[in-house]
Formats: sequence, structure tokens, C-alpha cells
Amino acid sequence: MLSDSSRGSTSTLVTSRLRLLALSVAVSAALGATVVMAQTDDYAEVNRLMRAGQLSEALSKVDQYLASKPRDPQMRFLKGVIQTEGGKHSDAIATFSKLTEEFPELPEPYNNLAVLYAGQSQFDKARAALEMAIRTNPSYATAHENLGDVYAKLASQSYSKALQLDAGNTAVAPKLSLIRTLFSADAKGGARTGTAPAPAAAAPVATAPVAVAKPAVPAPTPAPAASGNAEAAVEAAVSSWAKAWSSKNMQGYLGAYAGNFTPPGGQARGAWEADRKARILPRSRIGVDISDLSVTVDGDRASASFKQDYSSDTLNVTSRKKLDFVKSGSRWLIVRESTGS
Repeated sequence: MLSDSSRGSTSTLVTSRLRLLALSVAVSAALGATVVMAQTDDYAEVNRLMRAGQLSEALSKVDQYLASKPRDPQMRFLKGVIQTEGGKHSDAIATFSKLTEEFPELPEPYNNLAVLYAGQSQFDKARAALEMAIRTNPSYATAHENLGDVYAKLASQSYSKALQLDAGNTAVAPKLSLIRTLFSADAKGGARTGTAPAPAAAAPVATAPVAVAKPAVPAPTPAPAASGNAEAAVEAAVSSWAKAWSSKNMQGYLGAYAGNFTPPGGQARGAWEADRKARILPRSRIGVDISDLSVTVDGDRASASFKQDYSSDTLNVTSRKKLDFVKSGSRWLIVRESTGS
């Protein structure tokens, strides 16, 4: 049976595993109000002060900004991050809670709220917050990982209670020991705190002013795999996928995914395709820009990691994304898509 000190140690290890989004920003135009984008320099200056450890100066900058734009969710999110980094956890909980009330479509505040709850051993609240984050964006990989860790902690609590009630139950102790070993091994590598921005277009997130609308382009021709230059072929496949998305060419966009592509969150392929059409086709404009592209190839499999700047008539998103490919004939097709990689 775990002692009180052992249970406290396990709680700390579980909390250290949870990934806090440290530099994520959020803006939504879905509330029916006019969203006035602030100058990028304001956000950049706050982030610079945070990275330099000048939290008091960063908070002053945020408060000064919010005095004239009190509803800006992007700067309010950063305020919650600063409060978290400064150890003002109650204030941070209040900040993120208010964001979830006013902008329930944004998954990032739920995630950071869950990390704070877990730090206070309020694992039921952490679980509920993470489930809301995933409901808002089923492809939110960070929230899925955090939820798994919270479930593990809840399991350890239940196993401990079972041993208290039945000390002779020999099946429980090994399970409890396994959980402790899992988190102890992970803690040796240090806490993993994410700095990835928000997930893809499913989450309304912005880091830059709205881009100029791009005219529709003809359906892109699938890029063939260049002989002796697989990396270039994968880069071309990423570009083709982005162009199809930008032009709302659903045949080209959905055709970029392999037949065995598994949608995130366990969603059925048909439901996923219907959801993507519902998100893409109603937009009057879409822009998907790729930068910082890095490709690795291993035989008939490859992966591409990059920064994705998404913009539409309702939202902006900047995020890190990873696409895993498999070679099918002369084409490279997507078999897995993840955000925050």
C-alpha cells in the first residue's frame, strides 16, 4: 500500500507529466462581435518578457493592453500563462475559467486549467476540463496525452483505496506499482511543458493579422514521387495538400489522405470527412501557408513537420503540425496527422 508521502510523490510526478501550453493564443469571431486584431508587436513583446523571466513587466504590459481591449482572449490567455509561471495559481485558474465561459469553443484554456487543477490534486476537475478540450477539438493531441495521465492518477487513487479496504487483495499491488514505476521513469527526463500553439483549424486560434484573401486556384495535380528525390516528392505532397485546402478543393484535399488514414480522436472516416467539409466549404476564403518544413524519409514511409499559418474569414491559426506519409504507387499519402509536434 502507498504511504501518504508516496501518494504525494506520485501526484507530483503525474502533474509534472501534464503538458502546459505556455505560448498559445486565441481569438474567436464566432461570438458575433467584431474582433479587432491587436498589433503583433504587443504579443511579441509580452512573449519576449516572459522568455526573459521578466514576469512582472510582462504582466504590466498585459494589463496595460487589456485596459483598452478587455475582451481580447489572446492577451487574456497570456495573462493566465504569466500567472501560472509566477506561481499565482488561483489567479490563473480564475483567468482560464473565465475564458472557458466566454469562449467555450477554444480548447487551450481548458487544457491549462486542467494542468492547474492537477497541480492541486483535483483530478476529477482536471479530467472534466480535458474532456471539454477534446470535445471542442477531437484532434488535440496534447489534451489526449494529459487526459491519459490524469486517468492514471485516478486509477492509482482507486487502487490505493482498494488496498485500504482489502489488504489481502494480491492483484491490486502490482497494478499500483506499475503506475508508480511509469511516472517515476518519465520524471527522470524532466517535466514536459509544451510551447506549441493551438491545434489546427478546429480550434479558433490567432497569432497574426488576417491575411489577404487568396483567389481560388484550379485543382492541384497530385505530386509524383520524384525518382531519387523522395524528400522533394514529400515536400510537393505537403504543398499540394495545402493548396487543395486553401482553394476548398475537397476532392484534392481528401484525396491527399490514404485509405488507411485514421482520423484523430477515434472518429469514423466518413464522419471525419463530413466534418472537414462542414468546416471548409462554408468559408468565403481560406489560406494555408507552410513554413519551416522538415522532411524525413525511411523507405516507403516519411514524415513532414512544419509551421502552419491558417487564416479564414472567421479565424486565424498558427500551429506546429506533423504529417506522416506512406508511398502508394507514385504518390505520398497522409496516414496520420497531428498538431503540436
